[in-house]
Amino acid sequence: MGRLAYSITGFVALSHICFLVLEMFFWATPTGHRIFNITPEFAAASATLAANQGLYNGFLAAGLIWGLASKRTDVKIFFLSCILLAGLYGGFTASVSILFMQALPAFIALLLVVKTAKAEGE
Repeated sequence: MGRLAYSITGFVALSHICFLVLEMFFWATPTGHRIFNITPEFAAASATLAANQGLYNGFLAAGLIWGLASKRTDVKIFFLSCILLAGLYGGFTASVSILFMQALPAFIALLLVVKTAKAEGE
């Protein structure tokens, strides 16, 4: 796989590991309140939901890491597509910033992975 495709896909995986940490461990802290622009009351009331969301982000990162380690294009395409769709949904229903933080990097990585696979004859 091309270096740029590998790097951007790795960046997307790392981003989702960071989302996991933020949502599972920092949601109900002043850092989480500031990053997610939430009140302590909302954070306390939604902590279980945020932890669940963080866990899902961890699974997405694990899938990308699996795809990168195994060099399986189909796995990378599947997980990048999942992240792209989740980012689009979140961007239109929760916060526009999700489009730029999650959907756009996944879209770029997906295009690069597909382009590289075609160039390599996969």
